[in-house]
Amino acid sequence: MEPLQVIAAPRRLRILELVWDRELAAGDIAAEFDVTWSAISQHLRVLKAAGFVVERRAGTSRFYRADQGALGSLRSVVEEHWRSSLNRIKDLAEAEQRDKDGA
Repeated sequence: MEPLQVIAAPRRLRILELVWDRELAAGDIAAEFDVTWSAISQHLRVLKAAGFVVERRAGTSRFYRADQGALGSLRSVVEEHWRSSLNRIKDLAEAEQRDKDGA
């Protein structure tokens, strides 16, 4: 799969966001989504195969973290996506507050 295709999936982008600057157990990652563990496991496999996350095993647990360096030039694409999302949320919150203040 092409690197851009890997990060094009919204759930994989969210997983990268979750493990961007910290390590999380697979179960903690899966708990953030309303889909099956199997679906999240598949996304983690794709991210790992692309080299975008690294996996550490401790006993029966698996922990994941982003390999920011492996993203190379795509890192700026990922970070810009997050900035845009945060700006949209901010705009929606401000609009909601204005509606409340005007009501």
